[in-house]
Amino acid sequence: MAAKTILGVVASVVTAGVLTTGVLAHHGWDWTEPNQTEMTGKILKIYVGPPHPQIQIATEKEGQWTIDFGNPTQTRNAGFVEGSAKVGDTVVILGNRSAKTGEKLMKAVRATINNRHFVFYPERMPKPGP
Repeated sequence: MAAKTILGVVASVVTAGVLTTGVLAHHGWDWTEPNQTEMTGKILKIYVGPPHPQIQIATEKEGQWTIDFGNPTQTRNAGFVEGSAKVGDTVVILGNRSAKTGEKLMKAVRATINNRHFVFYPERMPKPGP
């Protein structure tokens, strides 16, 4: 009987963890503002791993922001890997901010670091004008 109870608790914890991870990863674009914006800042932290590589940046006017990149495969395919940037580098982000008021989170379409463009979502890049 005790084993069934423990198994039930473990299954509940695992299920909750899986569901929480999905929410925290901010999959899709529904959680973002529809319009893209550009933001410039200095890199404070870099994380390259699942569920989404991300950086923390400090902007001059808007404080600290978390920037989500694509999933690890998209990020690697964009050319961004361990060592592509370092803390202190200036970055220009093109992306969509969180639609949640006060949440300083942006999903990057492109990051430009040291004059190198890392495009995570090419299909979302603005089309050049005539």
